[in-house]
Amino acid sequence: MTGIDWGKLTNRIVTCSQDRNAYVWTFDKNEWKPVLVILRINRSATACQWSPKEDKFSVASGAKCISICYFEVEQNWWVSKHIKTDIESTVTCIDWHPNNVLIAAGGTDNKTRVFSGFVKNLDKREDVSQTAFGNKLPFGIKLAEWATVGWVQSVKWSADGNKLCWVSQDSAIHFLNCATSDHKLQSLNTPYLPFRDFIWLGDSKVVAVGHDPNPTLFTVSGDNWKLDKQLDKGVATRSGEQSAKDKFQNMAKLGAESAGDRTLDTRHQNCVSIIRAVDNKTLSTSGLDGNLIVWPYPSLQL
Repeated sequence: MTGIDWGKLTNRIVTCSQDRNAYVWTFDKNEWKPVLVILRINRSATACQWSPKEDKFSVASGAKCISICYFEVEQNWWVSKHIKTDIESTVTCIDWHPNNVLIAAGGTDNKTRVFSGFVKNLDKREDVSQTAFGNKLPFGIKLAEWATVGWVQSVKWSADGNKLCWVSQDSAIHFLNCATSDHKLQSLNTPYLPFRDFIWLGDSKVVAVGHDPNPTLFTVSGDNWKLDKQLDKGVATRSGEQSAKDKFQNMAKLGAESAGDRTLDTRHQNCVSIIRAVDNKTLSTSGLDGNLIVWPYPSLQL
């Protein structure tokens, strides 16, 4: 399985996987019941997400396309339409705009794009009467495109839909102001390892996580974004005593009696792959070290 998303309005789950299919799960009589969605792709699905109204969902894939899926009442079945315009490689990440129509996508062709996911007889014209990319948005049209040095790991709109952010494998983070007609783009190269995911905190703060296992805060002043600080100040402790079992395991795995300097002074000990908001006071991160950590918010005095 490569992607999962839960719709809090409808209490439905969508999943996708390397078998090139997706499932919509509905909770009925104390049981989650799946319905197969035929995506009509010939490569693995990579990510999925419900739209804000949860009347459709998108699935990214290695087939150089994005599947927009919605429920066809007459056929009593989930159907899919493909967005393919100018996509040159695997789509790694997707995110719906709050207006339920625009969709941002990034991929291994080192490009971030904005498409129209307008579905006739499902979406309303007033939903796209005023957008930063015009009001004529036929399904699948590419509205904008930006190139980066590295492939795109994650892309997300701000809550108000006026800003777009994405992180790329070249250790950079990019901020786009969609509220202005010139769509000002600011890219920040960081001294850290590449980021894998991030989260918006309001419209003026972003916390990014990745291969450097330390959440990093970015803030904006006026129109200029800056790297503020890393949030984990280091509280990891090392035990002075080792059992015979620990020494044996270290010898087998590391060729030494002690892990020594292999222990990082951060809470996470490996790449942080996911960050989410638990509520309006806390964040959670999980990573390849198998740990899930809850962080205080909104003070961010960690």
